[in-house]
Amino acid sequence: MTSKPEGPDLKRLTDAFARHDVEYLLVGGIASRAYGARRPTYDVDCLPEPSRENLDRLAAAMRDLHARLRVEGLTDEESALLPVQVTGSTLIRLEISTWRTDAGDLDILAAIPDRDGRHMRYPELVDRASRLDLEGIVVRVAALDDVIASKEWANRPKDQDALPELRSLRHE
Repeated sequence: MTSKPEGPDLKRLTDAFARHDVEYLLVGGIASRAYGARRPTYDVDCLPEPSRENLDRLAAAMRDLHARLRVEGLTDEESALLPVQVTGSTLIRLEISTWRTDAGDLDILAAIPDRDGRHMRYPELVDRASRLDLEGIVVRVAALDDVIASKEWANRPKDQDALPELRSLRHE
């Protein structure tokens, strides 16, 4: 198996998105870091605006970054051989997809859960989102309360470990 990458090259990723005018929110661990969390993250969780045109632009940015599916149980080389084309029509059909790019691992999400498990999509989240500086890069990030809610719902051990820090950031 291919070893896990050190972490994403956020500048390279966001530059590719900017070149293609992709509208998106960062969510998950990378969003937590934008709010000041110190826990490392090994991928970028992205929630794109779901129009076909935007997903076509996202797919073009991903192709520029040589995106290939990330499949558990397969090496990066084996995954790269899968007959999957990165297109807007591919992305529109997937609720969650995991990719490896030349800029690091990228997860594309159609929605994140709220505290009750209801799927919140880009149009519901964008008005509450913030523009934050992350490692010198200004990014649009889902609201901290929305990030916390999605981690509460996921309730994985890594989410449980992250929640105390995120809740303290909310109160600062």
